[in-house]
Amino acid sequence: MLNKNYFVHETSFVDQNVIIGDDTKIWHFSHIQNGAKIGSNCTFGQNVNVGINVIIGNFCKVQNNVSIYKGVELEDFMFCGPSMVFTNIERPRSEFPQNKSEDYEKTLIGKSVTIGANATIICGITIGKYAFIGAGSVITKDIPDFALVVGNPGVVVGWVNRYGDKLSFDENGVSICPNSNEKYHLLNNQVKLVDE
Repeated sequence: MLNKNYFVHETSFVDQNVIIGDDTKIWHFSHIQNGAKIGSNCTFGQNVNVGINVIIGNFCKVQNNVSIYKGVELEDFMFCGPSMVFTNIERPRSEFPQNKSEDYEKTLIGKSVTIGANATIICGITIGKYAFIGAGSVITKDIPDFALVVGNPGVVVGWVNRYGDKLSFDENGVSICPNSNEKYHLLNNQVKLVDE
């Protein structure tokens, strides 16, 4: 551990060769495994497991009972709701263990994504920035930026702005954020923040 300007509750364990950024807080009964890299100003609730060599950005919030397995990467400002689930092997079998690096699928969660409580993220996908995954959803494929997704399997049912508010588009495919006056454009089932 190269940096000690963070908090780890006395009931939690941090393995060797871990990097944890300034002002990060790791609460009760959590385990940060070897080689993990965690950014600054993150908060981990109780009973969180961060797997070997996992990369987590800055200002992430991981609620209680979440395991972030090897192969998963979280970009900055990402929110993991209570008891949501990541996976990292497509076809797990106890009889035929898959525990080599090449067995683990890469899963990338973009900047400022929200994943609701009890959602499940199947490995090997990318969730685009600012997407909002509803509680209990099961995500089996890539999700575009700003998408609002619910259900099992997860389906895009709308679009959200950077604040998580649902967007309503005019006949030209334009929506203005009431919080910031930012302009969003919907074209070919993709949302772009204009002038980003």
